[in-house]
Amino acid sequence: MSRDPVDGRLPAAYLAAGSSSFTDFVAAVDPGLLPGGRATGAAGVVDAPHGTTIVALTCSGGLVMAGDRRATMGSLIANRDMRKIHAADDSSLIGIAGTAGVALEMVRLFQVELEHYEKVEGVNMSVEGKANRLAAMLRGNLALAMQGLSVLPVLGGYDAALGAGRIFSYDVTGGCYEEQEHHSVGSGSLFARGSLKKLWHPDLDRAAAVRVAVEVLYDAADDDSATGGPDFHRRIWPVVGVVDASGVSFVNEAECEQVVTQVLADRHGGGARA
Repeated sequence: MSRDPVDGRLPAAYLAAGSSSFTDFVAAVDPGLLPGGRATGAAGVVDAPHGTTIVALTCSGGLVMAGDRRATMGSLIANRDMRKIHAADDSSLIGIAGTAGVALEMVRLFQVELEHYEKVEGVNMSVEGKANRLAAMLRGNLALAMQGLSVLPVLGGYDAALGAGRIFSYDVTGGCYEEQEHHSVGSGSLFARGSLKKLWHPDLDRAAAVRVAVEVLYDAADDDSATGGPDFHRRIWPVVGVVDASGVSFVNEAECEQVVTQVLADRHGGGARA
């Protein structure tokens, strides 16, 4: 929807007092702009790049979320350095598995949704509010999910009232579930969850939780071909994000390389092997 060609004014829908939800506004004005508002019309499953494994775990005063960098399309590697962990706002992270293009568009829409709410209401949305809003967006994507273009996010947020991190998982229909301690989604999640059960403990600090996240992704990549392990030749490392009382931060590449090198050295009894 654009300005009136005669007088240059914005349409009335842009000037009316409406919902604090940006998604609801777009659905009313031009629903075709939403990810779920554009059916592909194609029969069967569309062959598109997919993001793979995401892990999230709580630690002292917050949580850590990490993702590998590989995107696959069937048996092919579609991308080697995809970023699957993103800051939703200044106190929450979102990780994505599933159809890469749809997932990235949903992340951008979710970021705008939270920013729009903050501007309209003057306060940040609660952790539960963010989790429920993301669930509603997933329900709106159900038509595409039925055609094979599904998205499975993980939301991690810092709850100031509890002084702790909280993790939420989803199914393709928009079901929202709060997870305790840790969680993983994606093609390597079966192996990641097994590793998390062995490595996680309630006394993890930030540094220890970052190492656990990297080690869990390494375990997943060891058994799942769609999950990318650390790539020393190309210097590609997992993306690791942290949420705590100070906000959202990401582990820089130098620190991540150091953690990966130490994990491999401890496992192989020597220096890291490329």
